[in-house]
Amino acid sequence: MPEKTPMSPAGQKQAVQRRTVRKPAIHKPTVDHYKAPEKLDQSQSTSSKPAVPALTHIEPDALNLALLKAQLQLRASSQNVKQPQPGKSLLILVGGIELAGKGEAVIQLREWMDPRYLKVKASLSKPLASNQPFWQDYADAIPACGQIAVLFGNWYGDLLYSGLHESRFNMRQFQQAVLQMREFEQDLAANGVTVIKCWFDISWNCLQQRLNKLDASARQWQQLHGLDWRDQTQYRKIQRLRKQFTEDWFIIQGENAQQRDLEFGHLVLDGLNTSLNTNLPLQQAQPNWQQASIPTVLLKPATDKLEKQQYNVELAQLQQQAAQLLRQYMRHSSVVIVFEGMDAAGKGGAIKRIVAPLDPREYEIHSIAAPDSFEKRHPYLWRFWTRLPRPGGMTIFDRSWYGRVLVERIESFASNAEWQRAYDEINHFEQQLSDRGILVIKFWLGISEKEQLKRFQAREENPHKQYKITDEDWRNRKKWQQYLEAAADMLSRTHTEHAPWRIIATNDKKTARIEVLRHMADQLEARLKTVGKSPRKPRPAIQQPDPANASQTLIAHQLEE
Repeated sequence: MPEKTPMSPAGQKQAVQRRTVRKPAIHKPTVDHYKAPEKLDQSQSTSSKPAVPALTHIEPDALNLALLKAQLQLRASSQNVKQPQPGKSLLILVGGIELAGKGEAVIQLREWMDPRYLKVKASLSKPLASNQPFWQDYADAIPACGQIAVLFGNWYGDLLYSGLHESRFNMRQFQQAVLQMREFEQDLAANGVTVIKCWFDISWNCLQQRLNKLDASARQWQQLHGLDWRDQTQYRKIQRLRKQFTEDWFIIQGENAQQRDLEFGHLVLDGLNTSLNTNLPLQQAQPNWQQASIPTVLLKPATDKLEKQQYNVELAQLQQQAAQLLRQYMRHSSVVIVFEGMDAAGKGGAIKRIVAPLDPREYEIHSIAAPDSFEKRHPYLWRFWTRLPRPGGMTIFDRSWYGRVLVERIESFASNAEWQRAYDEINHFEQQLSDRGILVIKFWLGISEKEQLKRFQAREENPHKQYKITDEDWRNRKKWQQYLEAAADMLSRTHTEHAPWRIIATNDKKTARIEVLRHMADQLEARLKTVGKSPRKPRPAIQQPDPANASQTLIAHQLEE
C-alpha cells in the first residue's frame, strides 16, 4: 500500500479548495431508450455531465460525523413508513486505474461509517457474459430502502475487460453497452436508488512508482483488467476506453491519499443527502391515460372441446418434442416462461404438463405472490432479477413482474405513476434478457366469467383442490372488467418483437395445454435456427381447430380487432 503524503493544515485546505467535485446526478428515464446513436454525440455527452457544486471543506472528524449522521437518517427513513416501499438508498460504483487507491478509500469510508450498514461487494473484472444480463451477477447487491452498497468491481469493469481483450467487441457494441447500462441505472433511480460512480485515476509515472514499492505478495491482486500495468500502451488504451463512459462519473485523482479519501467521503455524503432529499415518485402519472381496446378473443373465449383420446396422443407427442428442443436450446442459453391470466384459467395445469418429461434439475418454478416486507424495500423488479435462471436452465413464473400492472394497479398497491412507468421498465428488462440470448415466452390464459365461476365451485367441492380457492379469489371476481382492461393495456404495451405475448383464450383445459406446448415448441424451434442448429423433426400431423372458432391467433391480429 503506498504511503500517505503528509500535508500541513494550510496546505491541506488549499488542496481541497482546488479540487473539482461533481454533484451526483439522479438519472431520469428518457422517452425512448431504443434509438441508440451510432456513437455518443457531443450533445448527449454534455447533457449527462453532473453539475459541479461549491463544497466547503469539512475536516476529517467533521466529515466522519456528517457521514454517520446521514447514514443513520437514511436508515431511519426506511423504518418510519408504515408500509415498506422502495426508495432512498445509495449505490456507489467504484472503478479506476490499479493502485490509484480505490481499496484504501473504501476502507477509510468503512472506518468513517457504521460498517454494519455499509455493504461492500468486491469482485474481479471478467468478460461481459453473452448469455445473461450484465447486471445479473450484481443484482443481489442492489441496496434496499435505507441501505448503502458499494460495488467494488461492477458491470463497467466487465465492460472494460471485454473492450480490452475481446477482438469481436467493437466500439459500436461498447457504446451500445454503455447506453444499456445507463438505462438500467435510470430505472434504478426511478425506484429511488441514487447511483454515484467514482473513477480513481493516477498518472503513468505515479503508477510506476507505486508498482516499484508494491510488496510481491500483493501483486496477484493487481490484475483488475488482465493488463500488464508496466505496459504504457495498455495504460493508454484503458484510459481511452474509460473516457467513452466516464463523462458522468466523478474523477478522483489518487496521487494524494488524504485528499483522495476526503474527496470520496464528500461524494458519498453528497450522495446520501441527495438520496435523503429525493421524493418519489420521480415521474408524474399521465393525465390523459388512453385505455387500450380489449381483444375480442378475451371477451369471447373459444368453447370447442378436444376429445380425450386425441388430447392424450397430442399431449405425449408435444411433451417429448418440447423437452427435446428445450434441451437443445439450453446448451446455448436459458429459457424464461411467464404465465399470466385469469384465476382458474389453467396456469398450474399447463406448467405441470411442461415439466412432466423433465428432470427437476433442469428447471425452477416460482409461484409469485405479493412481495414480502423485505422485497418491498427493493426496486420492484429486484425479486425477479434474483430469480432468473443461470445459463443452461429454465425458470417458469406462475405469475410474474406483470403483477404491478395488473393486481397492484387494480388494488391501488402501486401509484398511477408507478404502474404506468412499469411498462417501460418491464420492456427494458425483457429486452436485456433477449439481448443475451435468453428466450422469453409469455402466455396469457383466458376463460369466460361463467367458466371461472364453474371452476371455483368445483374447487370448493373437491377436498383435494379446496386449497386453490380463497376469499380473495371470490373478491377478485367482482373486478372482472377491471382486470380485462388492465390486461388489455398490458398486452398492448408489452407485446414486443423480442418478447411477444401468446393469448390462449378457451374454456377447454385440454385445448389450452396443447396450445401452450405447441407454442413453446414453435418458439424454441425458431430460436434454434438463429443459433445455427438443426430444427426439430417435422411436427406430427395434428388436427387443427376450426379457424372460425380458434382460440389462438397472432396477438397482433387480436389487438387490431
